[in-house]
Amino acid sequence: MSDERHTASGSPDVEAVFWDIGGVILAADSVRTAHRAFVEELVTEYSTSHTAESALEVWRTTVGEYFRERDGTEFRPARKAYRLAIDEILDESVEDAEWRPSFRAVLEEHARPNPGAVEAIERLAAAPVHLGVISDVDEAEGRRLLETFGVLETFDSVTTSEAVGRTKPDPAMFETALETAGVEPSRAAMIGDRYDHDVAGSAEVGMTAVAYGADDGPAVDHRIEELRELPALLGFED
Repeated sequence: MSDERHTASGSPDVEAVFWDIGGVILAADSVRTAHRAFVEELVTEYSTSHTAESALEVWRTTVGEYFRERDGTEFRPARKAYRLAIDEILDESVEDAEWRPSFRAVLEEHARPNPGAVEAIERLAAAPVHLGVISDVDEAEGRRLLETFGVLETFDSVTTSEAVGRTKPDPAMFETALETAGVEPSRAAMIGDRYDHDVAGSAEVGMTAVAYGADDGPAVDHRIEELRELPALLGFED
């Protein structure tokens, strides 16, 4: 790592910055819009007794229950939740090879980054710092989203729950990312939108925890309202 690295005020040198995807890079409301559009497409193209609104309710309930039933921080692929929801909505069987391309297309059409996310990522990419992702997403879906926003190749590492087999706040998620980066926890920062998962989880292993839209609490080292503030906050801009 270059000796030209800047120093964040009041903190040790930051050698790695890790981002969450959902709710930080990816605007959460755009995902809800995409899911609604996909469900509307389902009820239009296939046989079902549901209206678009009732089908959306089934989708949300089925997906929500699927994740609530997981064992602790065990990883459960979102694509399986979508499969279960589709089976609940439709009166006919639809092969994965048929619905998955449609789902990807709808998600890519509607997904959008949070304001300032791409700008901050690109500015940090120009700094002497390891730029990484730590996210609970399915591996392929997470990489496609980053590619859609034009930042996939900007990141030095992408650590997903599918690859690790656990979800945040399991220490394995953060430890795997840190090992990949070759950085000590005290010299790494994590920006996340969920207190228990992102903020407290990263702080527990010794990382600097930056909250964006997350609840407040003792684990929060820094809080930002605008993602474009992140490079300066961490000392990479004067």
